[in-house]
Amino acid sequence: MNLSLQALIFDLDGVITDTPVLHYETWRRLAAEEMIHFTPEQYHRMQGLSRRASLDIFLDGRYVSEELAQSYMARKNRYFLELLEGLTPERCFPGVREMIAEGRGAGLKIGLGSSSQNAKGVLERLGLTPSFDVIADGNTVTRAKPAPDIFLWVAGQLGVEPGRALVFEDSVAGLRAALDGGFWAVGIGGKHGPGAHVAVESLAGWGLGELVGEIVRS
Repeated sequence: MNLSLQALIFDLDGVITDTPVLHYETWRRLAAEEMIHFTPEQYHRMQGLSRRASLDIFLDGRYVSEELAQSYMARKNRYFLELLEGLTPERCFPGVREMIAEGRGAGLKIGLGSSSQNAKGVLERLGLTPSFDVIADGNTVTRAKPAPDIFLWVAGQLGVEPGRALVFEDSVAGLRAALDGGFWAVGIGGKHGPGAHVAVESLAGWGLGELVGEIVRS
């Protein structure tokens, strides 16, 4: 391949499946119970961030004790796990399985770099766990996105240099992490901000060779 790719690294939420909808519903439920004003704009700023960083956005400057902060996060996660029970393999976004299969067919390694602490459970629900050589979640590295650490960790475990890996991201924080780490980056969904080497609405209908061709021509 023209970019000498050796690996594909995927984000999870918003790239592989529509779990952002579930996360939004759980934050909104917590907000209603605690009578905290919560907006879609706040949730957009949470995308790609750790659970604790998301809580800071949720609280919008309100001070709470560490004990209460931990309680909020635990309750939010409990609500998410309840919704996760309904996640099925059919909820995988169109084009994702095909992209992974094409990468495998080209001899590329496949990794996951997600800020979600529930990433492994989501992959299990989707039936995708065997598709990945390396899985990194919100418990893997200390510095979450937009720091590049999680993608660098995945690349290291896969045994590839960042410049030989293509990252698929949908969030501002995630795209920044990929670019700062020296990776090639595909922005998905239009909410990732500027800088992606190629931007697509979804992976449906795209082949890996076509994406690489777009990057080469850009």
